[in-house]
Amino acid sequence: MAEPMGFFTDTTVCIGCKACEIACKQWNQLPATNGGQNTISGVSYDNTRQLDGIHWRHVRFIEQFDTRDPNRTDGRWLLMSDVCKHCVQAGCLEVCPTGAIVRTEFDTVVIQSDVCNGCRACISACPFGVIGINPVSHTAQKCTLCYDRLKVGMEPACSKACPTDSIQFGTISQLRDRAQKRVGDLHQQGQTEAYLYGADDKIVGGLNSFFLLMDKPEVYGLPKDPQLPSRNLAPSGIGSGIGAVLVGLLGLLNFRKRRMDRFAAQGHRES
Repeated sequence: MAEPMGFFTDTTVCIGCKACEIACKQWNQLPATNGGQNTISGVSYDNTRQLDGIHWRHVRFIEQFDTRDPNRTDGRWLLMSDVCKHCVQAGCLEVCPTGAIVRTEFDTVVIQSDVCNGCRACISACPFGVIGINPVSHTAQKCTLCYDRLKVGMEPACSKACPTDSIQFGTISQLRDRAQKRVGDLHQQGQTEAYLYGADDKIVGGLNSFFLLMDKPEVYGLPKDPQLPSRNLAPSGIGSGIGAVLVGLLGLLNFRKRRMDRFAAQGHRES
């Protein structure tokens, strides 16, 4: 297996140009919209709204300004190009009933459309909400980290198109070193709020697409503590077992009550 590959996204240098979105759609031949009409969402300058089956890259626009005073200009923009995290412990891969979702030799997670049956199990299992149904293929789809390009030694289309190197591609070990140095530089500059999200194994075993953030994960639409489907199996199993025991006890009590009532009725007739 090759050394794990992935993305490091430095949100501090993203300019919201959406070059990554366009490059992704062009290379992967994804439809521009999910209904033929591309409209502004009403959330800042966002027109693609979310990650789904036809949007494998999504640039988030987060405006942090005091809207009560239009004359104030001391706010800030937070921008982030979001994508599938290619989790080390992938919930989508856990629940796929057909084996359509596989881990590649680059440690990335890919959905094989020719094996997918469109059951949507992976959509609900993903803690990051990155998977959707492609209306053309009617199968679940998401970022493949340009697996076809990696196979021939090419860089993914989105990072290749990024003009500011906000999206950086490489081996996970190299990216982690680069990301930690970047955080250190920002801290020295007084931007002590900078930190890495998903660069270690605390979040679903680690993310092969991790981020440098300047605010809480929830601000960027990322979960603080994403949960995998397998983490819910033990608690739900215990709950089911307790429920079964209670049902059994109630049934036994009901059976005994019926017997006692029958004996009482029989004794009453005999007397």
